[in-house]
Amino acid sequence: MPPSITRAGAGGNERGGKSFAVLVSLVNTAKLNSVDPELWLADVLERIISGKLTANRMETLFPWAWKAEREGIANQERRAA
Repeated sequence: MPPSITRAGAGGNERGGKSFAVLVSLVNTAKLNSVDPELWLADVLERIISGKLTANRMETLFPWAWKAEREGIANQERRAA
């Protein structure tokens, strides 16, 4: 990583650095669970913003739960075909 990002945070301030750390943590968690971070984040953000997700189902957004849900949907579609 460029020293300017790691040293003073994204944008050179502490708040930007914390935001960057959260983003990197999310991306790396997705990668560790063999999930495409871009696809996962886009879907998760769309669900949250659109209101398609209720508060009691937030745990389904974790990368490992999201992946299992996607695999289950794919398996159902294969059986139906």
